[in-house]
Amino acid sequence: MFSILLVAAEPDPVARGVLERWGTPPSTGWFVDGAPIREINPTVGLLRRSGLHIHDDSLDLRLSADVRAARPTLVFPSIHRSERGDRCFTVHPLGNPGPSAEVGGVPRSLVETDPLRMTDALRRLTESAAGTGLEASFEATHHGPLLGLPAFFAEIGFGDDPGPSAAALDVLAKVLPQVQPADGDAIAVGVGGGHYAPHFTDLALKRRWAFGHLISRHALETMDVATARHAVTMTPGAQGALFARAADARTEVGAAMGPRLSDGAAARRISG
Repeated sequence: MFSILLVAAEPDPVARGVLERWGTPPSTGWFVDGAPIREINPTVGLLRRSGLHIHDDSLDLRLSADVRAARPTLVFPSIHRSERGDRCFTVHPLGNPGPSAEVGGVPRSLVETDPLRMTDALRRLTESAAGTGLEASFEATHHGPLLGLPAFFAEIGFGDDPGPSAAALDVLAKVLPQVQPADGDAIAVGVGGGHYAPHFTDLALKRRWAFGHLISRHALETMDVATARHAVTMTPGAQGALFARAADARTEVGAAMGPRLSDGAAARRISG
């Protein structure tokens, strides 16, 4: 049974690009709304969706009972959009920490994360990105869909270019079917810092930290205590929280995500 189900929304240019590279793998005999789930390899399935992924709430309930019971992580290849037109790879968890849901999902609702696989995706993208001109980073938790299975997005930002580069698509198409849980990582919620979570990106690349939900400093301003506690619950295996700055740990919302962990508590990585 699959541990990862890649979900490719056909209206999305990045999803279309990786679909071209994955071709038409064999059907498994399972279907969702008439579309077959295909097998990329024995642990990775592929599902095409005709609608936009950010609005595909409760997709997990459309899976057959046996697929759903295996609790695969849903991974969405996607375009990355930003006001600055950043050219980059990003990976991020799903949900809306605050009272609005402008880009899909439901306010104050968080989706279960898969810290070990999401962090492995970040590391693999970083190590494979040479020659693309792009860097890889985490992004903070910030949009839907709302799902009942663990999930994350893996994105390419291409700014004002007409589409993602072939080199970037090649990297994403190669990396996603290879993602697996990283051995030896400690798991934490990351709290504070900017939207691209530079502090936690750096820790994940240099140390054996794996991250689930990443709550930006901006999101902390409107987050309530119940949602803060949920961020920990929706980060399976979390030992507590790491903070980009000490002041965030002393707020009521920050304290709800404790215990407070130390950056240096995880071993240094020896990476390729």
